[in-house]
Amino acid sequence: MVLVSTSVVCLQHYPQPAKCSPYIKQCRRSDPGLTDCLKEALQHLRPYLSSGIPEIKLPSVEPFVMDQLSLQLTGGPQGYRINLKNMEVFGASNFTVRSIKLADGSKPFETRLTIPRLTIHAKYTSSGVLIIIPASGSGDFDAVFEGVTADVKGLVSTNEKPTGMHLRVEKLDLNLSIKKPRLSVSKIFNNNRILTEATNLFLKENGHEVLRALQPQLQKKLSSEFTGIANQLLDNVPIHFFIVD
Repeated sequence: MVLVSTSVVCLQHYPQPAKCSPYIKQCRRSDPGLTDCLKEALQHLRPYLSSGIPEIKLPSVEPFVMDQLSLQLTGGPQGYRINLKNMEVFGASNFTVRSIKLADGSKPFETRLTIPRLTIHAKYTSSGVLIIIPASGSGDFDAVFEGVTADVKGLVSTNEKPTGMHLRVEKLDLNLSIKKPRLSVSKIFNNNRILTEATNLFLKENGHEVLRALQPQLQKKLSSEFTGIANQLLDNVPIHFFIVD
């Protein structure tokens, strides 16, 4: 998701740096397999995203932390509404790069990633009526998303610095496809068993509908966070460290 944008480097000429950081796998722009090399470079970055890169102040993405999401799941004045806060997302660094399409002029770069499993843990509050049961309370929310495909499109710009030419991600769009969502809550309604079971039954039977309600906000927040991660790397590492003559 980060190194795809380095395709713009084909317009630049810089000498090869004497030493590259271990998290960078260099590619040669003359390589006829440049796209495959970029895929490998992105795969190479995975363990460093998982652990973080202190030298450029890039925190670990395990877990990946987001602030909050709000969902209205049923209609009417007493509609069932949930709020998720302090969200922790696990598994984002365990991706496989399936395809890359390099940027071409004003056209965005595109890439497809697959992630076998994403898990989310969050604090949960709810209000309204669920089925016929008042369901206002708070507790823990957990989600397991299996078979995740992420299609990413992005636009980049270039910026000349004393260290050389740098890229910056200006826009990133993310579309998620999830084969199997599993959602559950716990420690809610003062551990009321009936309300907890009713809520979990609703989430089980309506998992894909809840996911559709959740997905636009989730994709928007992930896009914003991924843009920040990409730019933290690109602001600190010039293009010619990624692709050399």
